[in-house]
Amino acid sequence: MNYEVSYKRLQEIIKSLEEETISLDESLKLYEEGIRLYRHCNKLLESAQLKITRFSNDTLEEIEIDIEEV
Repeated sequence: MNYEVSYKRLQEIIKSLEEETISLDESLKLYEEGIRLYRHCNKLLESAQLKITRFSNDTLEEIEIDIEEV
């Protein structure tokens, strides 16, 4: 699953959890799925950052990435 799809699903989960209209069991399932998606998204971002760092090392430039903007 790519970053955009994962992030969109994570946002849907957060919205569902905030609405408080779902059962405890469903909340726990969504929470577990959300944690998996969060970790997946972070792994993709770290991989992208590593690629950029390698690229920047070749050009002797350092590029900072603000993850909040991704």
